[in-house]
Amino acid sequence: MEYTTLGSSGTKVSRIGIGTNTFGGDAEWHLSADEAQAVVDTAIEHGVNFFDTANAYNTGESERVLGEALEGYDRDRQVIATKVYFQMDDEDPNSGGLSRKAIEQELSNSLDRLGTDAIDLYQIHRWDDDTPIEETLRTLTDAVRRGDVRHLGASSMWAHQFAAALHAAERGGHEPFVTMQNHYNLAYREEEREMVPLCEKRGVGLIPWSPLARGFLTRPHDELETTVRGETDQYLHERLETYAVDGGKETNERVEELAAEKGVKMAQIALAWLLHQDAVDAPIVGARKPEYVVDAVEALDIDLSDSDLDWLAEPYEPVPIAGHD
Repeated sequence: MEYTTLGSSGTKVSRIGIGTNTFGGDAEWHLSADEAQAVVDTAIEHGVNFFDTANAYNTGESERVLGEALEGYDRDRQVIATKVYFQMDDEDPNSGGLSRKAIEQELSNSLDRLGTDAIDLYQIHRWDDDTPIEETLRTLTDAVRRGDVRHLGASSMWAHQFAAALHAAERGGHEPFVTMQNHYNLAYREEEREMVPLCEKRGVGLIPWSPLARGFLTRPHDELETTVRGETDQYLHERLETYAVDGGKETNERVEELAAEKGVKMAQIALAWLLHQDAVDAPIVGARKPEYVVDAVEALDIDLSDSDLDWLAEPYEPVPIAGHD
């Protein structure tokens, strides 16, 4: 396993992070507690120490299942990331957003579900138009200073919003955001226009979500809907309208061709491409099976030449922004 730091912080994480959006849900492609345990066990056996979740994933069940899966391990050796923003209770208007009340009560709930005294990376899941960023920053800084949180991160938003947050944190003497978890992969590269350069300039590490384009980059594009997830995940079908248009299918075909040439899997080529991007610290991989964890770790050993990287990226064409909602 290779390790890197979370942005400009000194906290070291594995270059592969495990995403847990599938933990604890009731869809056919979600994982039971036992299945999630197998994924976590395999990840730790292979040197992974970075696990990402959110309070909104399966209404808190992802956090609870992840916390239980980590119970038998030394907590100090693991880096746990979670998020706050989305509404948790439709009958409680203060269970979502980034107000002081919402953050403090949802942070408490996340700590309880995860069974931990502190969250290593606490991320704002989206931008909140209804709350001044200064209130959010004061609240998050208080959480760090009392020891409930160690580092702060953000997730998908417009670059101008993130720039405003970074500036407000500096101006107010608040804790900085050290990471950006954004929608970024070989089939969706709109982030390269503004967010990636901003993060590189400010020393913010990228921990991209959906690094395999929700499975689009893991198999030939005409086979995607033959999977359980392809048959049942409506969100996947919406994303395909982004990934499979314009140059997307040719990108998929080039990933398939290079994987065959190197004798590896398509998912490994797609991950290797992302790992070769200077701004990327650790892609967040949603591995549904233990063997997918192994595949992701082995992608670290794949060396892509500059010509490989350019050839894979060449078919890309601009697409509408996706992932900020």
